[in-house]
Amino acid sequence: MTTLPVVKTAPAAKTRSVAWRRFSRDRAALTGLVICILIVLAALLAPWLSPHDPNFQFPDGLSLEGAPQSPSRTFLLGTDLLGRDLLSRLLWGARASLLVGVLANGLAVIIGVLLGALGGLWRGVVGTLIMRFTDVMMAFPVLLLAIALTAILRPSLWIVTLVIALLNWVAVARVIYAQVVSLREREFVEAAQAVGASGTRVLFRHVAPHLLPTALVWGSLGIGTTVLLEATLSFLGVGVQPPTPSWGGIINESQSYLTTAPWLVLFPGAAILLTSLGFNLLGEGLRDALDPNGNG
Repeated sequence: MTTLPVVKTAPAAKTRSVAWRRFSRDRAALTGLVICILIVLAALLAPWLSPHDPNFQFPDGLSLEGAPQSPSRTFLLGTDLLGRDLLSRLLWGARASLLVGVLANGLAVIIGVLLGALGGLWRGVVGTLIMRFTDVMMAFPVLLLAIALTAILRPSLWIVTLVIALLNWVAVARVIYAQVVSLREREFVEAAQAVGASGTRVLFRHVAPHLLPTALVWGSLGIGTTVLLEATLSFLGVGVQPPTPSWGGIINESQSYLTTAPWLVLFPGAAILLTSLGFNLLGEGLRDALDPNGNG
């Protein structure tokens, strides 16, 4: 009589300790974490940090010639083409960008994880249909499809969030699918199926815990991409609509002043760049920290 080998796994507390040790040694990841915390705080505290109402048009916000005011003590980052305080609009624009980034990316990760897991776990027609639908979605250019959908559905903050979520789940689904295909051949999954566990129980009890690190990494990496996509849509006029401030919308309104008032483009562009950089550094750090093959 042969006995099956016992596979020893590290306790969850030890695994978390090793992951944190790796993450805390990664200076780039810590830098990304600090950037993300500062941006999130700026967005949450915008009503208190903003020196002025973001939509108020100041009588002295424009020069005698009708041009935006340059940065000064009254307007720290200058004013826009309508005499509104740029700093206040950037702070409130962070709320719109992060709201879309977090909600849209979170929904995309949930959809991608569910469809990818079901496609990888269910053999046969259902799994094949899910993955062929994923292939079809990957064939469409994301930006062009996003522009078409938001234009048809009358763009708004929530429509942009929904459209981005419905387009960005594809990459997550492909990664999760490949991981589940590998997991379903493991002994613990075959043992659960052998004792009669239902597909739902196998998915949520045995497979899902192994997918959490991947979902966490994609959840952080995708926020930067989502913020960029939202800014692009707002710049093209099919994203967040005025008077709600958004970084892409500010650049769109100010592009004609690029040479005469460059701060109107540089400051929101720097905010978009910094946000994308922060979440990408954070996501890369999480990926390295949660890698089971990494050096602890």
